[in-house]
Amino acid sequence: MADQLIRIGLVSISDRASSGEYQDKGIPTLQEWLGKTLSTPWESTVRVIPDEQDEIEATLRDLVDFEGCSLILTTGGTGPAIRDVTPEATVAVADKVMPGFGEQMRQISLNFVPTAILSRQVAVIRKRSLIINLPGQPKSIAQTLEGLKDEAGNITVPGIFAAVPYCLDLIGAPYIETDPAMVKSFRPKSAQKPES
Repeated sequence: MADQLIRIGLVSISDRASSGEYQDKGIPTLQEWLGKTLSTPWESTVRVIPDEQDEIEATLRDLVDFEGCSLILTTGGTGPAIRDVTPEATVAVADKVMPGFGEQMRQISLNFVPTAILSRQVAVIRKRSLIINLPGQPKSIAQTLEGLKDEAGNITVPGIFAAVPYCLDLIGAPYIETDPAMVKSFRPKSAQKPES
């Protein structure tokens, strides 16, 4: 049986990128990273929008309710600045909040900068979709998704994406698999698909 295609929403939240002042780097980083990491079929639906809570909420609802995205990754708008409202908008559209994702992202970033405690990334579930706020910087995006590795390539701090496939299983989204060289996703044995 062919794997079911998963649709992934990629949302860059930035006043300057949405107005064309500068080139968005978050979405190209995510597309490249997903292309290297996912070993199951996927396609992306992309949005670049300003830091406006109503617009962020409407975009997230649209991607879940009408575009059929099972996973949405946002970048930007998660700091303490006045215009940073991505977490508020994300929680406003949520059925359930998944605090472990934000906790782990901050844990990873604290290995590099003490200001990681200022980040407010959240993750939520809306219907059968997982929505995750990621950092805005391309390097930080990859670090939080993959985790940290030692010189031999062994994981020292797990990245958040290792938990994403099983979370999607639990909410009834398509079954996805990852290239273990990039991210070794974790599922209990009872939830693993038999090898064909």
